Amino acid sequence: MLSPERLSLPGPEYLDLLTAQEYHCLLQLLCPDFPMELTQKAARIVLMDDAMDCLMSFSDFLFAFQIQFYYSEFLESVAAIYQDLLAGKNPNTVIVPTSSSGQHRQRQPQNDCSPLDGVEASLFFQCLESLCDRSKYSCPPSALVKEMLSSAQRLTFYGFLMALAKDQGINRALGALPDKGDLFLDPAMDQELEKLVAQVSGLSIAGPTSSSGDIANLPVRNSPRINSPWKPLHHRRKMDAESEGSNEETDSSEN
Repeated sequence: MLSPERLSLPGPEYLDLLTAQEYHCLLQLLCPDFPMELTQKAARIVLMDDAMDCLMSFSDFLFAFQIQFYYSEFLESVAAIYQDLLAGKNPNTVIVPTSSSGQHRQRQPQNDCSPLDGVEASLFFQCLESLCDRSKYSCPPSALVKEMLSSAQRLTFYGFLMALAKDQGINRALGALPDKGDLFLDPAMDQELEKLVAQVSGLSIAGPTSSSGDIANLPVRNSPRINSPWKPLHHRRKMDAESEGSNEETDSSEN
């Protein structure tokens, strides 16, 4: 059910916009104990970490939810890498064989990173490529990630997540959803709906004809008319009036 606030929006194009809480209610129809945290993380990809009560289109939320659902562990590691790069650390450590303690020495980048500017895209990809090579969980194809980041100089964490959600190559690699332009196209379902509509229309048209035809084909049965002991109301009133009149005449004659 749409809230009064939603119905008060200026045009019908706003009716397919829902909040994170409303999308979570839809997910709970499929899985009653679906975690709200996963829904919120998907919403942050669309809203770029803005207020969580903002409205989102169905397609934007769906593709962001797909990325969060399939690559949840990968994105957690990416967030840690991004924070390290933002703090001036390089997650790709170098093992020094001559060190007796066996500690890892980290290479420091030459430039400082600003949270608003994000991190250097090429360095970020090097860390992601190393992560994809050694990770045991689901990751997007590194070749597609490299192609996606090839035109970027710097990027933020949520900018990277949004690029993942919008990339059609990664979406096709997952194979769960159609392209965004074909999201609402389903020829098989359209055929089933057309069959269903035709059946309902056929029943509504044939229903009265068949019923009238059945009634017309029924044999006519002439039953004898039986007089009812109950008199019509107007007849009873007439009889009562006549009886009252006869009683008045009898009284007058006696007097």
